[in-house]
Amino acid sequence: MITRFLVAAAVVGAMAAPAAAQASCFDLWYERNLIYAENGYCFRTDLARRTFAGYECWTRNPSLSGYEQGRVDAIRAEERRRGCNVN
Repeated sequence: MITRFLVAAAVVGAMAAPAAAQASCFDLWYERNLIYAENGYCFRTDLARRTFAGYECWTRNPSLSGYEQGRVDAIRAEERRRGCNVN
């Protein structure tokens, strides 16, 4: 059972890499900021305010789950690696 879990985790991880490689800088920016929007972040830039206008904003310091924080960190690392500067 543990072996099946490890194989499944390896397959999922391998599938995520090509998808991230194909994502544009805007896609990465959007995914990262969507996590913040879903957690009530109040954006400061016009682009983010317009893009996430349908979300309630109540904080500048949202509490992210461990998974969400890990995803944000991974996206930021990819944005830095590529030299992305969407907003």
